[in-house]
Amino acid sequence: MSDAGGTARLLDVMRKLRAPEGCAWDRAQKLHDLKPCLLEETYELLDAMSGDDIPHHVEELGDVLLQVVFQCQIRDEEGAFDFDHVANTLADKLIRRHPHVFGGVTATTPDAALGQWERLKKSEKGGDAERPALSGIPKQLPALLRAQRIQGKAKNCGFDWPDRSGPENKIREELAELAVATAQNDKAAIAHEVGDLLFSIVNLCRFLGVDAEDALQSANARFSRRFEFVEDAVRRAGKNMRDCPLAELDIHWEQAKAQERGR
Repeated sequence: MSDAGGTARLLDVMRKLRAPEGCAWDRAQKLHDLKPCLLEETYELLDAMSGDDIPHHVEELGDVLLQVVFQCQIRDEEGAFDFDHVANTLADKLIRRHPHVFGGVTATTPDAALGQWERLKKSEKGGDAERPALSGIPKQLPALLRAQRIQGKAKNCGFDWPDRSGPENKIREELAELAVATAQNDKAAIAHEVGDLLFSIVNLCRFLGVDAEDALQSANARFSRRFEFVEDAVRRAGKNMRDCPLAELDIHWEQAKAQERGR
């Protein structure tokens, strides 16, 4: 193999894998076959981004890049487009939507730059009359992430609370409505109010500068660590968790929290 740059080498490898004399599995793949692969690799990359294992991060970025290159090769075989077309289209878009870098426009804050990006994006897609503000948000995004995107789009349209007291009051309102639905044992209303409560909590996260998805993932990790501590403590005592009273389990839980604080 030649000493071509990494991108050229990768594209050459992908072409050979898809060639008649290449890999039978790779040749058999269609675009729809790659959807679960792309989803899985994306989540694995998100895990790698949360740690400090640099080689692992490189590997997972490569796996996501493979999915991009794979799709480009399939489309190239169809005569639709190739990797260079995708790369040039992206470069053109980045230049077009950063006139404060590549043109004479000024945007000195992150909010100003983002607002400019959104205005240009909306203009490219046909303007306000033809494209609703929320239409570009993928419906298959994880719920927390989609809520954040929806709220961000609404903010850019000027539809937002003036300060964090708005979502704080909304949370209290939704809790009260949930209590009513619960007292009436109205299952549909309970689900409705729980959804509204979660949406309001995500809104508060946004005002506090907290990523709701990351915050919940951190909470999941804390609970898992503490639960494993409790499991281990009960097991070492020769007991079964189902046979232990909650008060006893809670003692171990508090020990797990104390251990974390002592690190």
